[in-house]
Amino acid sequence: MVNLVAAQRPLLHGLMKMAGVRPYRVEIEPGTVMNFWVPNGTITKSKEGEKPKPISRPKTNKPVVVLVHGFAAEGIVTWQFQVGALTKKYSVYVPDLLFFGGSVTDKGDRSPGFQAECLATGLRKLGVDKCTVVGFSYGGMVAFKLAELYPEMVEAMVVSGSILAMTCAVSETTMERLGFSSSSELLLPNSVKGLKALLSVAAYKKLWFPDRLHKDYLEVMFTNRKERSELLEALIVNSKDPTIPNFPQRIHLLWGENDEIFKQELAQNMKEQLGEKATFQGIQKAGHLVHLERPCVYNRCLKRFLASLHENAALK
Repeated sequence: MVNLVAAQRPLLHGLMKMAGVRPYRVEIEPGTVMNFWVPNGTITKSKEGEKPKPISRPKTNKPVVVLVHGFAAEGIVTWQFQVGALTKKYSVYVPDLLFFGGSVTDKGDRSPGFQAECLATGLRKLGVDKCTVVGFSYGGMVAFKLAELYPEMVEAMVVSGSILAMTCAVSETTMERLGFSSSSELLLPNSVKGLKALLSVAAYKKLWFPDRLHKDYLEVMFTNRKERSELLEALIVNSKDPTIPNFPQRIHLLWGENDEIFKQELAQNMKEQLGEKATFQGIQKAGHLVHLERPCVYNRCLKRFLASLHENAALK
């Protein structure tokens, strides 16, 4: 029987290519490979039998935007409504983090820091030296780590539905409030019932799909379960009050006001912790999946912030 989710992949890939991005695999180091969707003009056209190569200095004046996905889907599935909205004015890169979308490693490190290091290496190999990073949920935590470790690369950040660090206290409180025993139970469902529970928590409006589609999504999107469970374990920080890095970047928190996983109050508290360079904006009638539930509003807010970065740069 045809998997309906897998059958839609060629269509999504075709739409992404029409929007101006294409897939490219980057060897980070022996045993570690990351898949990126990159702007068409950054990869050489391959002759028959030859592998395409990245152009070391792409001929474009467009600012670079890197979209980092969350835990329930790979890059272009997560950002399918944002890529086409951004490619006219920006060079858009969409990585698949390790153990998502064909990105793999034989290393044992599962920390957000290792994801960030691999992401930075991959971007540099693609000729990216400066960028704005947009991170959602798990991808937001990786984005925070990327900005902390590589401030010369990350000029600014937009974060949705994420926090600086998942402390034991935050994890336990959140899971208890949502009615799950662990983040793995919530984020790695192994049944149609579990996937429905995740969607009901993540979305503001109740989403209805036939059970067949839920089953097909589970088969396609929830691979590498052992490794992903280890990624979730590596997120937990034992410290009650982790040290807040002194980020030099502007950070915009773009939130669904009805986010039940990371509530708006958490975002407001985080804004205060981050200091005067952080801003907050809420989007009404949207939950954790704000970029998918209200993509037009989300894209307007995102583009307004991105435009402000470059307006300010032009005034300097």
